[in-house]
Amino acid sequence: MDLALSSLLFFLHVASVKCNPGPLVDVVIDRYEMPKVCPREVQSEDFVRYHFNGTLNADGKSFGSSHDRGTAFISQVGLGRLISGMDRGLLGMCVNECRRVTIPPHLAYGDIGTGEVIPPNAVLVYDVILLDIWNTEDKVQIHTLSKPPSCNRTSVESDFLRYHYNGTLLNGDAFDSSYSRNTTYDTYLGQGDLIKGMEEGLLGMCVGEKRIITVPPFLAYGVNGSGTRVPPQATLVFDVLLVDLFNNKDDLTVEVKEVPEGCGRRTVTGDFIRYHYNGTFQDGTPFDSSYQRNSTYNTYIGMGYVIQGVDKALHGLCMGEKRRITIPPHLAYGGDGVENLIPGSAVLVFDIHVIDFHNPKDSVQIKVTHKPEECSLTCEADDLIHYRYNCSLMDGTLLYSSDDYKSASITTLGEENLILGLEEGLNGMCEGERRLVVVPPHWGHGENGAGEVPGSAVLFFELELVKLNKGVPKGYMFVWLGDGPDPLFPAMDLNGDKKVPLEEFSAFIMLQVKEGKGRLRPGMDADVIIKDMFNNQDSNKDGKILERELSVASNQESQQVTKDEL
Repeated sequence: MDLALSSLLFFLHVASVKCNPGPLVDVVIDRYEMPKVCPREVQSEDFVRYHFNGTLNADGKSFGSSHDRGTAFISQVGLGRLISGMDRGLLGMCVNECRRVTIPPHLAYGDIGTGEVIPPNAVLVYDVILLDIWNTEDKVQIHTLSKPPSCNRTSVESDFLRYHYNGTLLNGDAFDSSYSRNTTYDTYLGQGDLIKGMEEGLLGMCVGEKRIITVPPFLAYGVNGSGTRVPPQATLVFDVLLVDLFNNKDDLTVEVKEVPEGCGRRTVTGDFIRYHYNGTFQDGTPFDSSYQRNSTYNTYIGMGYVIQGVDKALHGLCMGEKRRITIPPHLAYGGDGVENLIPGSAVLVFDIHVIDFHNPKDSVQIKVTHKPEECSLTCEADDLIHYRYNCSLMDGTLLYSSDDYKSASITTLGEENLILGLEEGLNGMCEGERRLVVVPPHWGHGENGAGEVPGSAVLFFELELVKLNKGVPKGYMFVWLGDGPDPLFPAMDLNGDKKVPLEEFSAFIMLQVKEGKGRLRPGMDADVIIKDMFNNQDSNKDGKILERELSVASNQESQQVTKDEL
């Protein structure tokens, strides 16, 4: 080798030696992956749980890995339980942060090493991901995400709670969820059925409230963990939604929303009630509604036909009243609930609207709203009347109205053309009188209803008597108002020729009506009635009535001029 080449090689060797940074003096930290949020960093005396891969800096050879062992490494920082380099290298670290920590020998295992695993004077490289951090001074952390606008009551010890949750470790790994089971977690509070941190974290919650509850390991499952999902010394994070709460001492609560004016009577045991309702759980989730079925719920009160809480709440209501009823499970469906509809131990909320109620002993209620000064002539059975009406349900729903027709309605009282309650309401009215009439179903259309009238519906009528025609008893076409002429035939024989043709008979009858001595059946053609009466008296059908024919007819018909044979 010539001198020039030898000198060049020497120069390159010297240069390479000078470029070597020399032995490490302190730990080198490379934070190559950082979480977006870091609420807390490792400090001295904190406990940590982390995974690592350990390699020799010299040749990259692995000397240890928590991943290979399948369990994270747990220790306390800053108290000499780790090699000095790791105590320094973990400080300031965030959960889910990834670091590469390079440790010189004098901060690791020095010039002794550890047997055949780590040689003397080895520089060590740790690739670390921090999974958990806690301190013995830590407490349960509660972060409220949302809260309902109104909260009449919060959870206390001895309450029974139903809640949903997602459970994760501090690094975000999920370990359990009630949502995945599609059922709430149900438990008593303050009786040791939960981990201590959860008992504390659930106190003071409102139904519908959402919280993040962070529980340190010593208030969770501690050094043992729980099964395969919760490792030892794991901080737990619960995302909680409180669905329901009650106490075994709870009674039902009633909130009156609306009471109509003029509540003359309230419901009592034995009444039959029709009401609409929306049923929800305490968190507002609906489970049933009468409105969706377009049919009221109908039942007797106080006879055990409905759940105990509803039966109790239906007392003391007015027609048209609106209430919100909150019923604890021991007054509803208890711990069993109703399959596929109501979970066990569910508090139920009913928003009810009373449509009507009645008692089987109720009579027709009549209120006179206007009565003319002159009211001597009133309607009764057999009278022909003209009247106007509006027929509604008790909630104001209009069913029928005479205003839908060109003229007032016409009927003869007592001929069973009307429901009994309307007959009763119209009876005794004079022309121009107006009434409000309440008709219970047993005076109306009964349990089955009719047309647009629902079954068991109480009906409300607004009535006005427009015209009154006094009538005659059923089966008759004419009656005397008092005693008729005696003898009768001479009075009928207006021209005195001993025979009474149709024209003369008609003139006689119309004169009696005009003078108020007799009355024709109202609502029928007078000429038709008189002709029929005449034919009944003209026994030989010769077109005239003789005195002997009238005598026979009078004897047969017992003081009435003629009997209706139509």
